[in-house]
Amino acid sequence: MGHERALTWYEELFGSPPTYVVSETEALWEVAEHGAVFVERRPERATGHPMHVLFVGDLDERAAAISARGIEPAASETYDNGVRKFLYRDPEGNEIGIGGLPA
Repeated sequence: MGHERALTWYEELFGSPPTYVVSETEALWEVAEHGAVFVERRPERATGHPMHVLFVGDLDERAAAISARGIEPAASETYDNGVRKFLYRDPEGNEIGIGGLPA
């Protein structure tokens, strides 16, 4: 996936353009107080398929907003302790989970 395509996907996921465009190859979204997601174009690592998880207090609202922007979770899980997680995959297969406690 090209860097511009990745930025577009993450803009749709987070519902806004990057908070900071660091350079032509780097962008950052502040997604919570003291929490950010950094996207960097690094072709030498493009096949790494990392997995990240954000834990939020407003899981249902965020998931609904993401769906309204046209991105649906690839999977969802509910753990024995009631924590839920939605798993999203970008077009390259990189995973970002968004989890939280039940509402």
